[in-house]
Amino acid sequence: MLFKKIRQWPKLVWHWIFLSLFLLLIVGLAWPSYAWTQANVKQMATRHNSKMSPVIMIPGSSANESRFDSLITTINNTDHQNHSLLRLHVYSDGTIKATGSIRPDDHEPFIVVGFENNADGYDNIQKQAKLFGQAFKQLAKKYNFNNFKGFGHSNGGLIYTDFLEHYFDDDQITMKRLMTVGTPYNFAENSTSRKTQMLADFIKDRGAIPTDLVVYSVAGTENYDNDSIVPIKSVAAGKYIYQGQAAQYTQITVTGKMAQHSELLANPQILDLMTRYLLDPVKTNPKKTTTRTYHDDDPTNTLDNNK
Repeated sequence: MLFKKIRQWPKLVWHWIFLSLFLLLIVGLAWPSYAWTQANVKQMATRHNSKMSPVIMIPGSSANESRFDSLITTINNTDHQNHSLLRLHVYSDGTIKATGSIRPDDHEPFIVVGFENNADGYDNIQKQAKLFGQAFKQLAKKYNFNNFKGFGHSNGGLIYTDFLEHYFDDDQITMKRLMTVGTPYNFAENSTSRKTQMLADFIKDRGAIPTDLVVYSVAGTENYDNDSIVPIKSVAAGKYIYQGQAAQYTQITVTGKMAQHSELLANPQILDLMTRYLLDPVKTNPKKTTTRTYHDDDPTNTLDNNK
């Protein structure tokens, strides 16, 4: 009976019913897209206005995410900025365990990324770079920073290089500066005429490196040939990757005490280089000062800065 009455409704009623259903369908399909767009716009606005500029650090082979603890403590005791420290341990299946935290008001925290697979070798470097790319995306999504600085010790610099060439594809985030310390861009080779497969690949894919990136490559030397582990010519091979592609590439050689490969991170000269070239300048309140001019009869320079 009810069905018979419905069939007898005027055509105009049916038109309105079909039109209403059509509009409901359109709204139902469009709403998820609208909601996603609004959320995306909100995230972009948050990222654009973000004041955070973290220093993301990668240790070398066989080291973990605690490798830079002493260095970061020394930096905090020196610049009195009380940088936060967040450590990430990235497992081989991509899962991440985090320790530490970032204060909401910290504009320049340290984030250290270590790996379950922290072995040496080109194959492992490639795997670690891919995992770092995944961790980086999670960091960017969680903290919404629009720029960052990178620091890599030893093979950590190789991981960064592979990451920049293959996994850094976010045009909303700028990598401002990269500092690598004791990074063997040609592994143990002491001559650039014998390029390893890794160096050859890095040179081939260098076009993906950001053209606005500033790079500092720091080498340590005990005997002007190597730092007891990495040949200085292997560190210098970084110029074939970055020079002419990045906005600026500078090679710096640290000599003297504590220039051995594993001791470099405790070298006061490395702390000075990080403060001057990697970290953002410390903002201080202007104060009235008295200027005195003096002449140094015996100037010294402990750094050999070769471009």
